[in-house]
Amino acid sequence: MRLVFCVALAGVLSVSSVLADDATNVKKRRANLFKHDYRAAYTVQRVSVKTECFPEKLEAILAHIGEKTGHKPVVTSGHRPRAGGSQHSDCLAADIRVPGVSDRAIIAAAETAPGIGGIGRYCNGIIHVDVGPKRRWAYCGRAGREG
Repeated sequence: MRLVFCVALAGVLSVSSVLADDATNVKKRRANLFKHDYRAAYTVQRVSVKTECFPEKLEAILAHIGEKTGHKPVVTSGHRPRAGGSQHSDCLAADIRVPGVSDRAIIAAAETAPGIGGIGRYCNGIIHVDVGPKRRWAYCGRAGREG
């Protein structure tokens, strides 16, 4: 009798543990329903590219660019804490490439993104997007020019 009681008690405890885990997972899923996760909308060039601190607004811009171009943006540079006065130092900017898409098409998509701030183009094909003040530039070499 004692053995039957111990087996029954162990069964009850394991079932209650499983039910508690399911309830926790349901709560987590419900919390995520109201905040969109845009991280799947872009990739990073290297594992060392820091994007964890991107605000949702910047992630939404990257998702918008991906949606408009039909290709996922690749973040080549994200948060750079020692970037001086750059938006990168505050984790508000991303330098991107979109494989198979022209610079002009990327910039056109970025210009229509809600909340876009700065858009820059560099000679190496990298496009800068941020959520700072509105501004545009094209930079090639030391004699950069505003565009």
